[in-house]
Amino acid sequence: MPYKINQDRHHKFPKARYRLKNWRDYDAALCRWGDLTVWVTPAAMAAWTPPGNDRRRRPQKYSEIAVETGLMLRLAFGRAWRQTEGMLASIMRLLGLDLPAPDHTTFARRSADLTVARAVSVARGPVNVVIDSTGLKVFGAGDWQREKHGGKGRRTWRKLHLAVDPDAGEIVASELTSTEDGDASQVGPLLDQISGPIASATADGAYDGAPVYRTIAERDPAAEVIISPRSTAVPSDTAAVHPEAESRIGEPVQSRCRKGIAKLKF
Repeated sequence: MPYKINQDRHHKFPKARYRLKNWRDYDAALCRWGDLTVWVTPAAMAAWTPPGNDRRRRPQKYSEIAVETGLMLRLAFGRAWRQTEGMLASIMRLLGLDLPAPDHTTFARRSADLTVARAVSVARGPVNVVIDSTGLKVFGAGDWQREKHGGKGRRTWRKLHLAVDPDAGEIVASELTSTEDGDASQVGPLLDQISGPIASATADGAYDGAPVYRTIAERDPAAEVIISPRSTAVPSDTAAVHPEAESRIGEPVQSRCRKGIAKLKF
């Protein structure tokens, strides 16, 4: 693994420390992370059960929207198909909606061939972009065998890179890579997915580097870059010529990144 190979050089990149100044607001923010809001749009309600057709075979009772909703609940809460069926039925009952919930066999059969729609929004006009990444563990048969028979297995991870519009709380670009790809290397592919101009780009200290600034400048020279520097950062050679570029440190970068990622819409 590359992280183990470079372990002797990790001391050059110390972990950033943030001072907590207002415990009441911080405690309230932690509580809001568990806030759950569920709503069903009229368009989804109308398309929940597809209309009949003139084909000879039996028409499908549930549309892809219903199956995709159950799939997203299963992935979000880590439940089996039977528990997902009960959860979706209880949500419909709590919302007062007269919509049937697919059974667990329908979920398992239909989800295998389901084409999940990308939860990426098309940006219109200049957008403020918050860039961050998260790790995803890949589960498979090895996890069951390890729990059943013991032993140690290899853990497989993937990295999901996201570009979020914090004002709308929507994903404007996404990229799934292996753990060997760094965060800074995916700034270009993420920005290439945004068709419109970029008003500002915000990220944490992991993206502090000349390649990232150069990539954003080539993509949109008028874009404002707000990246918190590392504790070991020093002024660049152009600091005396362009001091305004060095002053855009962005103190609330971490909170803006978390706020943007937490407000994703699916």
